[in-house]
Amino acid sequence: MLRAGRLLVLIKKEFCQIKRDSSTLLMGVVLPIILIIIMGYGMSLDVKNVPVAVVLEDSSPSAREVVSFVNGSEYFSPSYTHSLAEARKMLERHEADAILVVPNDFSADFARGNGRLQLILNGVESITAMSAQRYIEGAVLSNVMTKNLASMEIAETGFGQITVESRIWFNDANTSTWFFVPGIMMMVLTLCGVFLTAVVMAREWERGTLEALFVTPAKLLEIVLAKLIPYFCVAFCGFCLCLGVGIFLYDLPVRGSLVIILLVSMLYIIVALGLGLTISAMTKNQFLACQVSLLISFLPSMMLSGFLFDLHSQPLAIRIISEIFPTTHYLQLLKSLLLTGNYWPLIMEKSMILLGYGLVFTGLAFKLTKRRAG
Repeated sequence: MLRAGRLLVLIKKEFCQIKRDSSTLLMGVVLPIILIIIMGYGMSLDVKNVPVAVVLEDSSPSAREVVSFVNGSEYFSPSYTHSLAEARKMLERHEADAILVVPNDFSADFARGNGRLQLILNGVESITAMSAQRYIEGAVLSNVMTKNLASMEIAETGFGQITVESRIWFNDANTSTWFFVPGIMMMVLTLCGVFLTAVVMAREWERGTLEALFVTPAKLLEIVLAKLIPYFCVAFCGFCLCLGVGIFLYDLPVRGSLVIILLVSMLYIIVALGLGLTISAMTKNQFLACQVSLLISFLPSMMLSGFLFDLHSQPLAIRIISEIFPTTHYLQLLKSLLLTGNYWPLIMEKSMILLGYGLVFTGLAFKLTKRRAG
């Protein structure tokens, strides 16, 4: 039976151990601040296969020809629709990163020499948005000049003009900092939850301190909870510091519910802690735990989560592999909550996925620790 008094004593012991080990506090509290300040500044990355929703309100031959540059291009993956409402739903579902609107009066305006297109960009993926804006604006002008589209509509008056009116949704500041800060928060939780927990706990397995606890009256559940709770607090503290820095230093918006952001972050911490304890129980070796943590958590969170590289520009095999890691789902959810708002279908889907990972990893950690204890 779980005893609160004995559990509090074990938790106090763990906090004292964390306090004595300065490297734990440095990695859990100081390093996140350094990361968010250094990496919070923009990084320019090229993107390919940007999903673009093309809204053909005017389906005339000239209108289709002016947006034909998206077909067969390595930079765009177009989807055609006649409704702006449907295109907006695609943007909210992360099925499109840009909307190119051809208004219903485009042909008439183009014939008079002032054709206009509207470009709507998803500012959640600011790197993709800025690149897509440059690509589309340049491609439209190049398309008009090389194919002499104006002659199709205004043969008597010569070339017409096309203006691309760009708007960026979900990133009013048009800054890549808003793109990277949620990723840094995810990295902080991964660092504290998986990497730090796995290495520190593996060190205790090496030294035999865990085996010493197993022969005390403390129950296995109390021992495991005593290990989880302090690192949960360290990770959550690091996350809150990063969130505060993002809001006050980088003007990061919080368009979704702050309560939901905190709850899903707590859920991800449980996932990370469970994975860290599982690694430590499997390896029982500090060096090996470090290598395994880097391989299955830290590197994937950097390379395969969408933190540095837009997943839309990656090969299909890489996109499928990225879906295996919980970091990908948490980062998509965190970006949406911070920059877009409460999109409940995405919140429910990703939360259920994280909950499933949490149950699997914590259950596996408890089972492996019990087997080791026996």
